[in-house]
Amino acid sequence: MLIKLTGGAVYDPASGIDGAKQDIYIQDGRIIDKPAGECKVDKAYDLKGKVVMSGAIDMHTHIGGGKGNIARTLLPEDHRADPVARTDITRSGCGHAMPSTFVTGYRYAEMGYTAGFEPAVLPINARQAHMEMADIPILDKGGYVMLGSDDYLLRLLTAKKDQKAINDYVAFTMQAAKAIGVKVVNPGGINAFKFNQRKLDLDEQNSHYGVTPREILQVLATAVKELGVTHPLHVHGCNLGVPGNMNTTLDTIQGIGGLPMHLTHIQFHSYGTEGDFKFSSGAAEIAEAINRNKNITIDVGQILFGQTVTASGDNMRQHANHKHASPNKWVTMDIECDAGCGVVPFKYKDQNFVNALQWAIGLETFLLVDDPWRIFLTTDHPNGAPFTSYPHLIRLLMDRSFRNDMLATIHPEAQKMTTLASIEREYSLQEIAIMTRAGAARLIGLQDRGALSAGNWADITVYTDNADRQKMFEKPDYVFKDGELVVVDGKVVHTKWGTTHVVRPDYDVSVEKDLQKYFDRFLTMKLGNFTISDDEITEDGRGSLTVHPLKGSVA
Repeated sequence: MLIKLTGGAVYDPASGIDGAKQDIYIQDGRIIDKPAGECKVDKAYDLKGKVVMSGAIDMHTHIGGGKGNIARTLLPEDHRADPVARTDITRSGCGHAMPSTFVTGYRYAEMGYTAGFEPAVLPINARQAHMEMADIPILDKGGYVMLGSDDYLLRLLTAKKDQKAINDYVAFTMQAAKAIGVKVVNPGGINAFKFNQRKLDLDEQNSHYGVTPREILQVLATAVKELGVTHPLHVHGCNLGVPGNMNTTLDTIQGIGGLPMHLTHIQFHSYGTEGDFKFSSGAAEIAEAINRNKNITIDVGQILFGQTVTASGDNMRQHANHKHASPNKWVTMDIECDAGCGVVPFKYKDQNFVNALQWAIGLETFLLVDDPWRIFLTTDHPNGAPFTSYPHLIRLLMDRSFRNDMLATIHPEAQKMTTLASIEREYSLQEIAIMTRAGAARLIGLQDRGALSAGNWADITVYTDNADRQKMFEKPDYVFKDGELVVVDGKVVHTKWGTTHVVRPDYDVSVEKDLQKYFDRFLTMKLGNFTISDDEITEDGRGSLTVHPLKGSVA
């Protein structure tokens, strides 16, 4: 079947196309060059007055893993407040802050998204995370495997094992957990919490292992680079949410020594201690450091006002924040020898000074980082806000007048502590396409997504151009997934299953001998059960497995 999209204004940064009128042809699920000579078009769409982009990619969203189910269990009132009825096409579901799996897929697709990546796949719980993501329709999925507080790695560092030993362990774990990247959360801090440490600074030693977060970051960032994994080490740094943590963030940027590193939900790590409230914005200093250090990429983790739930592997910081739970219930737990988990419901309020300044800090960061290829649109769903708030966030970035109107309504002391009103920048459609499409695909290492050139899978979103960017991005006219029309006028009209994206770095199989002994002695799971087979990803017919090449290898 040959499909033609004609007359739309195409924003395809990966191909250097910035609003030019261009026809797009789709055949067998992929974009193709214009056929030579006479050809029969089976279905044509007139897109005059429309904006055409590739399907959006959320490169950091908590959509699979144990913490999500804990959050759902903890918040039955959230389900009751937002039920979704079954239709002839879609399943029923519920949930605002942490929607059920099917509803997650529908809502993402109805905003024009075609892929989402879970940033914290705990190795020992990876099978459950993939099973949960397999339940999400339409979207492509992938995960970053979580290392840095795991007992085995810390033992390697304590024993002064060489970098090759670290690399073999990281590569084995990535393959076993079916990952496309590596994530570290509060490096060493989740483990230190188990030994009754309630904070862990960048150069502070874990009381049991004598290892510092800086050492953990350096060996893991080196491993990711040397293994040829495209996505840099994905770092949730020390001291999340702590006033003054901007200095930790700046030290982290310098301390990585030029290695590629992605700093996630940077808003939560950009706080100073100035002012009467001893809480201030460090966004300008952080943005300046990012602009200067080209090895660093970030996503923002924007907070937006309203009810949500914070769900994180960082049990140290979640335990510290549990007194702010709203409603007043929370969970903190340890998980085997790997890591931990904390779930704390939270309501961000525009008349709360700290929340209001957090909102401004995120927007300052977006607007002060120069290169849209190195900054990405996230709310750290659901920690800063549910992903369904993205259209509102896009309007804040694209419409200075709207942004300043919102600024005028927040806590008056927070207004005084931000330079937001003086920042004139407004994001363009091309910059939005970079942040949410082309840049995300490049960062993660997706070989055939995030662009509209021939050979790419036909993940395509079509919007009606509208000066109200929130309305525009809330309701696409059409969304195609792998060449199949799945959304019309902001509603799902067809469902299908996406693929799971992974990489497979090489490792010396002798590492498995030592791991076998370790598993038998310390863990409740056997090594053979720890490793996920390809068949487990694909056996129920819900999607496929896409293996992407490593840097320096031939696809």
